Amino acid sequence: MSLGTVKLPGVETLREVAAELGMTMSEDELAQHRAALAGSFEAYNLLDQMPDEIPEVHYPRTPGRRPVGEENKYNAWYVKSTVEGAASGKLKGKKIVLKDNICLAGVPMMNGASTLEGYVPNVDATVVTRILDAGGTIVGKAVCEYFCFSGGSHTSASGPVHNPRRMGYSAGGSSSGSSALVAAGEVPMALGGDQGGSIRMPASFCGVYGMKPTHGLVPYTGIMPIELTLDHTGPITATVEDNALLLEVLAGPDGLDPRQYGAESKSYREALGRGVSGLRIGVVEEGFGHPQSMAASDAVVRAAAERFKGMGVVVESVSVPMHRPGSAIWLAIAAEGATMQMMHGNGFGFNWQGLYVTSLLDFHAGWRDRADELSDSLKNTMLLGQYMVSRHRGHYYAKAQNLVRRLRAAYDAALAQYDLLLMPTLPMTATPLPKPYAPVSEVIQRAFEILPNTAPFDCTHHPAMSLPCGAVDGLPVGMMLVGKRYDEETIYRAAAAFEKGVDWTTIIA
Repeated sequence: MSLGTVKLPGVETLREVAAELGMTMSEDELAQHRAALAGSFEAYNLLDQMPDEIPEVHYPRTPGRRPVGEENKYNAWYVKSTVEGAASGKLKGKKIVLKDNICLAGVPMMNGASTLEGYVPNVDATVVTRILDAGGTIVGKAVCEYFCFSGGSHTSASGPVHNPRRMGYSAGGSSSGSSALVAAGEVPMALGGDQGGSIRMPASFCGVYGMKPTHGLVPYTGIMPIELTLDHTGPITATVEDNALLLEVLAGPDGLDPRQYGAESKSYREALGRGVSGLRIGVVEEGFGHPQSMAASDAVVRAAAERFKGMGVVVESVSVPMHRPGSAIWLAIAAEGATMQMMHGNGFGFNWQGLYVTSLLDFHAGWRDRADELSDSLKNTMLLGQYMVSRHRGHYYAKAQNLVRRLRAAYDAALAQYDLLLMPTLPMTATPLPKPYAPVSEVIQRAFEILPNTAPFDCTHHPAMSLPCGAVDGLPVGMMLVGKRYDEETIYRAAAAFEKGVDWTTIIA
């Protein structure tokens, strides 16, 4: 019998395990299986004694502190902690805040969830190392939604994040704090994460620039996953130039993320001054007029699109019928995939090679004993995901992943005619935050009602950026530009031309 950490179970425990697998065994069979497992448990104990293979941590830092009162007016800061990067580099003099689903060694990480409160990572995410190596200064962690499952900013266990454009209104989610801090002028740059629109949605509500790069362009290593085929991370900034600069630093393979397919970083800032004359932009009709769309914000986006014509851009209407069911395809992948990977799989799941943050996996596994604390938006997603996996065998997850190829082909066909596609980032402007103890139905509605245009591109992996293009009743409206995969440069060309040539605050409804 093994005397190591991993104990050989007794016959009764093996009987329970067998029952979990639908097996019925006699006492004698169980005893024989137990004896046959002894060597396997010795192997596990050898594994247990070996040091883990995780990256070394560089650059000194302190755990930081949670700011309160006027220092955290919008409830957007989770932790303030200064980590100085290299003495020189592209980001020297720049301050960057991290979404609180990103591991920063030695600094608390909550990912918006009460069940993760108290966790302190022992590794730096690749994006952290790249920022610091480039001379950037990381100034802390920004509040995000409960395990990032909300398009609104009302589900974090640390309380709602307020929109700096209007207190009491949503900052968008799930990168709520990141966008709020940029919009408030407290930091010029932030990192967000995007599985259904969580960079672009808060960027739209807050009136800043949010880029979801091509899937895999930026390594996700050391960031708490949701679903490998949907996971994206990218920059949220106050200017297009800073957005392009930060992406230059973040992009490229790290050898640890299976989401990456070998794409290299480019000098994205070089694209900013090229001009846009001769570009062709297709305005996707199916991106307007959703049941929940505000006519006024749709009108602002159309008016903004017309401004490109004065810059020598060909702007035409294009129909992509597959766009409308795109969010249904996304839903099956997000609900079932997240339930299996992020929750049952303790964040990391199985069947891929790369960096598993085992300290995070172990701590997060405790959610099972505190499931009642999960946010209503996450509970709703898990109810759907668990039902579909257990009652429908994961059939619809599999079918949705098959249908992604058709959806991607539909966008690619439109992008064969046009350099960029354009549509509203969101069907509405920022909404009032739900009141404390609001009905579950309202909490869920506010979490998921703004997804129809953003979510499909998390499935198809096209780069997409939200830029402020106008306002309705003083609240920003976002316009989304979508490009060919790995063609972030063309998006930046158009975004920079719009930023330079149009005062977006003058396009109002």
